[in-house]
Amino acid sequence: MPEALPQWEEGSPYATVLPALQHALADMQFKTPTPVQAQCLDPLLEGRDLLASAQTGTGKTAAFVLPLMHRLAANMGKWTPKSARVLILAPTRELVIQIQKTIADLGAYLKIKDAAVFGGVGQVPQEKAMRGGVDFLIATPGRLMDLMQQGHIQLGAVEALVLDEADRMLDMGFINDIRKIVRHVPTQRQSLFFSATLPDEIKALSREWLNHPTRVEIAPEKLTVDAIAQKVYFVDDKKKHSLLLSVLEDAAAKKVILFTQMKHVANKLAEKLNRSGIGSSAIHGNKSQSARIKALEQFRSGKVRVLVATDIAARGIDVDGISHVINYQIPSEPETYVHRIGRTARAGHSGHALSFCSQAERKHLVGIERLLKKPIPAEEDHAYHCPLAASPIRRPNREKPEGKSRSSSRTRHRPRGLSWRRR
Repeated sequence: MPEALPQWEEGSPYATVLPALQHALADMQFKTPTPVQAQCLDPLLEGRDLLASAQTGTGKTAAFVLPLMHRLAANMGKWTPKSARVLILAPTRELVIQIQKTIADLGAYLKIKDAAVFGGVGQVPQEKAMRGGVDFLIATPGRLMDLMQQGHIQLGAVEALVLDEADRMLDMGFINDIRKIVRHVPTQRQSLFFSATLPDEIKALSREWLNHPTRVEIAPEKLTVDAIAQKVYFVDDKKKHSLLLSVLEDAAAKKVILFTQMKHVANKLAEKLNRSGIGSSAIHGNKSQSARIKALEQFRSGKVRVLVATDIAARGIDVDGISHVINYQIPSEPETYVHRIGRTARAGHSGHALSFCSQAERKHLVGIERLLKKPIPAEEDHAYHCPLAASPIRRPNREKPEGKSRSSSRTRHRPRGLSWRRR
């Protein structure tokens, strides 16, 4: 470990943590705390509970790992068999792996033990990792419940509990598992909730499980989309692949996430791109865990240029330096669009979000623009522009037809409150 401490800006909370952690931060090229780190570090170093509204990509993982690691260092090596000192619950395998990587990086100069527990892979290595006890246990609720029920994990030594992406865990139906898990955690503990949004269910759980928490609210992702250069390409569905190859000729598209709605489309696109000499990997729910990990590592390291992903598989992916997000298929939910494009232009960097819109997807684009409260600029100067897809959606003619008809008579005599629509 280097002898001289890194030089931080005056008043930086980084200067308040152990030298070993400061050196790790410097190795990770952390220079200035992100807003969530600046607001969370002091309360967490004091041992206070926390309720934070912050999304992936804001630096929130380091915001809780750093102070918790500092607090654990006072009794480093105090492990209880089959248990952990810090329990971190996360909704997806990918997020678990990313949190574990941050722990490894920040703990580079400390004797930190950690274990990651998630489904989709064999559980024997996970059982072995927990036998002697660990400092950090990062887990998805389902696999954690399985190992607890089998007696491989106990939670009686937990000093701090972290729920990461709490709202997403509720959306994915984990609430009952989480309640069962928390019953096994000591009531005397430090508790942290991180959630992109704060719906009523999260607020109710915070009142139940948190003790006078510090509140931290970071501007949601939808407020940062103005920093992303957005464009829409109107194109016939059959011409999308040709348009994609044309777009990827731009050398500035160095690291690209390509979003599709369907798994088979993701597979087909990755295969076609690879045949065209563009290194690509696909990630979706039907891929094995080992295949998903391999695809992510290839993308993160730059071995492949394009990661083709479905929305479910992409949850929790946090990769630095993404230059472009391409919506090969427009999402039907406007909020999904915002979540997708928020994976670029992070940490002060610029980014591009390109959307390929066919005539059938025009209605989805309308919903997205309504959410953004502004139109997305159209790029018409390309060989595959489709005027039909670019045409505004026509409202149906609601004028009453002249004269009497069987249908108008039927409507006139229909009892109020009834519908003729077949269900």
